[in-house]
Amino acid sequence: MHRYVKGARSERELLNKLYGMGYSVMRAAGSGVNALGPDIIAIKDKVCLSIECKAWDRGSLSLDEDQFVKLLEWERNTAFPTYVAWRMNNKGWYFVKLSEFTKGRSNYNVTMKKVLEINRATEDVLKMHFPEYSI
Repeated sequence: MHRYVKGARSERELLNKLYGMGYSVMRAAGSGVNALGPDIIAIKDKVCLSIECKAWDRGSLSLDEDQFVKLLEWERNTAFPTYVAWRMNNKGWYFVKLSEFTKGRSNYNVTMKKVLEINRATEDVLKMHFPEYSI
């Protein structure tokens, strides 16, 4: 499957999951094409989360330096917690803080092993930022 189609489908999957849980959500225009900001904004009770979505079937996830820096700038400018949500086949969504990526030569990386050890799923992120959240 073409990477853009897979990515767009995964973004819509997460967007619909959050909407179904009662959050106001928005998928950014140009998502997957321009890297000016995150793919999804989720809002509830005056709290906003920024989410960059990735569906990747490899042992590590990489963001090119330009995209990573723009996500850092977004987080700094908006003060919205910003995550990279990694959809792993047969495992679900895992949320990675930007500070958990490691700088490589020309990109920023995080391994699947590290993400699984952190074990921050969708519900964990919602509990952190929305105290009234319950499953």
